[in-house]
Amino acid sequence: MALIALAADKGSPGVTTAAVALAAVWPRRVLLAEADPAGGDLVYRSAAAHGGPLNPNTGMLSIAATARRGLVPDQLWDHVQPLSGGLEVLVGLGIAEQAAGLAGLWPTLGHAFSSLADSPQAAADVIADCGRISGDTPAVELFPHAALVLLVSRTEPEAIARVRDRAAALAGKLHGGPRGAASLGTPMIGVVLIADTGTAGKLASQVNDMLVHAQTGARVVGTIADDPAGADQLAGRKRGRLDKSLLIRSARKVAADLYQQYGAAWAASAQANQAPQAHHAPHAPGQMQGHAGAGA
Repeated sequence: MALIALAADKGSPGVTTAAVALAAVWPRRVLLAEADPAGGDLVYRSAAAHGGPLNPNTGMLSIAATARRGLVPDQLWDHVQPLSGGLEVLVGLGIAEQAAGLAGLWPTLGHAFSSLADSPQAAADVIADCGRISGDTPAVELFPHAALVLLVSRTEPEAIARVRDRAAALAGKLHGGPRGAASLGTPMIGVVLIADTGTAGKLASQVNDMLVHAQTGARVVGTIADDPAGADQLAGRKRGRLDKSLLIRSARKVAADLYQQYGAAWAASAQANQAPQAHHAPHAPGQMQGHAGAGA
């Protein structure tokens, strides 16, 4: 199991929606961490399991004091809140100014997130919503601990150009420079495109060819449907069969493809560090129905 960090270069391509959608259909137990230094969104979007609002003071804000004394991965669960439907969330900061309380702690958090996979009590993958990473955002200090860094991008030409350049910059920072097709670094840098379903396949192939040609060290790992209605259902702003939405169907394919390609390696890594555990059954349908009803 692993830490998967999602981020964007600029604008609002839908990182939070993509992170929540992937977490909702992830095939094993997962913790969704709002790790955006600019602040989280879920406290405004989603209801807690008890039907009331999420507590903005329990999450990344409360974990800061704990982390300064050292952080054992299982301590993360003390700061987690379940959403309606069961998805477990580490609620983000309220405003960007609160990020000062986490200064110097991002590598500690990254290590705890990645090591949660090895917990003998409550192992889980972590999907981290890191927001925009242009400039000197401290969230990039999580990336060396990640198994995957997924850059979320829309498909306008300027967005594709920016994700290409950001992927190349990350490859330089994380891997020491560009790499060819046969030499991908760790953590792997992937691109998730938010695209119309009718053109998604063609665009993914074209963008992937561009990333390879530019020796960015990144690859397109999948596409998530540009589905405003599904996003509204996921955020609890609209009723409907979320599990039938293009958003969730496409997110399920991305999650399945990632797990098919990398899950065995993640599982082997976890098993090398702990005793065998019971397999967690997929929990997506209940979570998705819960998200659809949250706040509706």
